[in-house]
Amino acid sequence: MRLVSVCAAFEPEDLKALQSMAQPVCFTAKETLFLENDDTDAAYTVTDGVLRLYRIFADGRRQVISFLLPGDFISIELDGYHRFSADAVTAASLCRFPKAQFARIIDQRPHVLQRLYETSAQELINAREHMMALGQRSAAEKVAWFLVQLRKRWARVTPTSNTVPVPMSRQDIADYLGLTIETVSRTLSDFVRKGTIAISSHEVQLVDLKKMERLAAT
Repeated sequence: MRLVSVCAAFEPEDLKALQSMAQPVCFTAKETLFLENDDTDAAYTVTDGVLRLYRIFADGRRQVISFLLPGDFISIELDGYHRFSADAVTAASLCRFPKAQFARIIDQRPHVLQRLYETSAQELINAREHMMALGQRSAAEKVAWFLVQLRKRWARVTPTSNTVPVPMSRQDIADYLGLTIETVSRTLSDFVRKGTIAISSHEVQLVDLKKMERLAAT
């Protein structure tokens, strides 16, 4: 995971300093990492499993902001508070970097700031694409976009395949795409019926990848 995470910015001789402060932490599925408005006391790198960032509105509705895969980084919020809640979709492992110690290491290594900037820039791109997906696209276009983007993200850490791990529930996907669970289920079933995808336990095979990519790009 080091090669695809912020840790890649550290020179071999610097990794000892990072490793000395890293605290391995593990979470079971559905276990909470932190809640919205909790103090930001650490940064994290996901080393295994999948997490979700979300916010609960006053009326009980949930918006899933993003799904975190191995190699993804959870930064320290500038105002000192988490703006979203995070919990584990699957059993997950992370490296925890205490706030004060991590800040000292970063201050001593300007090249790591560049890596953090690149990570933040990619997060902004992902957020803009998510906003586009929530816009005027149809349900089919939204679900296709979700699967195609998920395939691209998994390709960073696993051999590229048309079979995509999808450990999220259909409710998770609905809350991420601004759809109802019924619409997500109906759309996936329609894709299966047309031979565009095949679904097995926690995996989706993109049988007609080009068609899915065309829908995702609409």
